[in-house]
Amino acid sequence: MTENYFFRKFQCGLSKKDTAELCFKNVSTITKWDKGRTIPPECRRLMRMHKGLELSSIDKRWKGWRISNGLLCNEGGVTLVPEQILTGYALLEISSANDRITMLKIIKAARMMDKFKSS
Repeated sequence: MTENYFFRKFQCGLSKKDTAELCFKNVSTITKWDKGRTIPPECRRLMRMHKGLELSSIDKRWKGWRISNGLLCNEGGVTLVPEQILTGYALLEISSANDRITMLKIIKAARMMDKFKSS
């Protein structure tokens, strides 16, 4: 088992056919990569992007962030689910003093997200 095979199959979760389609190559080329032939850097990047292993190629502000098991993760070990991101956004949008109205809006948003999560 070569490093390239491990990278393609286990790190990126791609079949030979999927890799060939993604990289605009034929399956025999992918077989050669699996046997040790160098994978072109642009194809490695496409494979990492496809798996969500590399978000910095989208925008430099995503440096250090990746998608892993459906979670947005950074190098510091912070993991976020979509509901947490929406909650953070809602809190930023409210942007008022810590008063009764603000708390009611937060509770309403949390209940909506809980309904979304339950369904």
